[in-house]
Amino acid sequence: MIDSLLVANRGEIARRIIRTARRLGVRAIAVHSEADADLPFVVEADEAVCVGPANPAQSYRNTEAILAAARSTGAQAIHPGYGFLSENADFARTVEAAGLIWVGPGADAITAMGDKINARNLMAAAGVPVAPGTTEPAADLAAAVAAAAEIGYPVMVKAAAGGGGMGMGVAVDEVALRTEYDKVRAFAERMFGDGSVLIERYFPRVRHVEVQILGLADGRVLALGERECSVQRRNQKLAEESPSPAVSPDLRSRLLAAAVRAGEAVHYRNAGTVECLLDPATGEFFFLEMNTRLQVEHPVTELVYGLDLVEEQLRVAAGLAPTFDPDTLAPRGHAIELRVNAEDPKRFLPGPGTITTWVEPTGEGVRVDSGYVEGNTVTPFYDSLLAKLIVSAPTRAEAISRAKAAVARFELTGPKNNLPFFAELLENEEFTSGDYDTAIVSRMR
Repeated sequence: MIDSLLVANRGEIARRIIRTARRLGVRAIAVHSEADADLPFVVEADEAVCVGPANPAQSYRNTEAILAAARSTGAQAIHPGYGFLSENADFARTVEAAGLIWVGPGADAITAMGDKINARNLMAAAGVPVAPGTTEPAADLAAAVAAAAEIGYPVMVKAAAGGGGMGMGVAVDEVALRTEYDKVRAFAERMFGDGSVLIERYFPRVRHVEVQILGLADGRVLALGERECSVQRRNQKLAEESPSPAVSPDLRSRLLAAAVRAGEAVHYRNAGTVECLLDPATGEFFFLEMNTRLQVEHPVTELVYGLDLVEEQLRVAAGLAPTFDPDTLAPRGHAIELRVNAEDPKRFLPGPGTITTWVEPTGEGVRVDSGYVEGNTVTPFYDSLLAKLIVSAPTRAEAISRAKAAVARFELTGPKNNLPFFAELLENEEFTSGDYDTAIVSRMR
């Protein structure tokens, strides 16, 4: 096993990785910005190094400062968490060139999946279903208009280098396409340094279902079930569950097999996620993208499969076999995750501030992965995620009941938060029936 691990991230996920590292006897090293010096992940690490000011470009995305911290602390490996540098192929290569272990997929896999058009083409060649769309960037507006006419409206206009629900727009006709194309291209150039645009069929009613994959050290790629991620605002997830209430045994078999083919096509190692769009009317699914990292929502898979994905990541990176038998591992029960964010529960706009009350719910089947404690200040510099409230139970109905009780017991004052939204969601008939799609939040508002 790795003996020392630098966690190149912050907040909830840094604290989560540090918890597993310390359980395994691995020396955990935190890096932090000046703004995060008092957060729990810094306090709980065996060692901590300040890598710069609040601005992420000068701290959590500062590759030179992070590598310097790794050298000064004698770290053997680097875990990037999610966001920041986690899907930066150049950083992965630099880490390995420095003689350190990269806890994640190979840089070539990150590169292959980082461009949505290239990823679509690779997946199509591997026999993974992809939605009708362009096989090369729409070089200009005329090319986008021609592509949309061939695909048929409505279409999704997407930044080829985008991710995390950013850089997307829907066009219902040519007039809208002209506006969305310019908007997405400008956003992509500003955010990703790449203005390439993809045109793809848009499905007005669709579900967002993803498969957790794990590429083992011996070369095998496993599919560890699916997660339903259709509760979204602005194309970004708010709640997830596993298994998906929309997936039948036959569909699950096809979905998981396709995810394994996707991983095998890029010789995938370590943890990753194959995201798909599911048409509930036809049962067809289409490849959306592959996230070459650990996902925010990984706990629901952990609770259903009874494993620690961070531990499995470390074992793969160290060249070790998994803790489980891949031939006998099977899911049990149901799990739901709610992302508790520092944002108002109606418009979902950020609401930072100092936490004056923080009491986490406890009880059977209740887990909280948090990045803050009472007295901490939530700053405006980073993602609004405060904590993940995860519940598990033998059945979906019982999991919903436990989630309701846990939300009611979660005491949080100071910054704005979306706990009232979750109380509403868990009573919503569309959600409780299991027959919902990615527009559920807009219908609730």
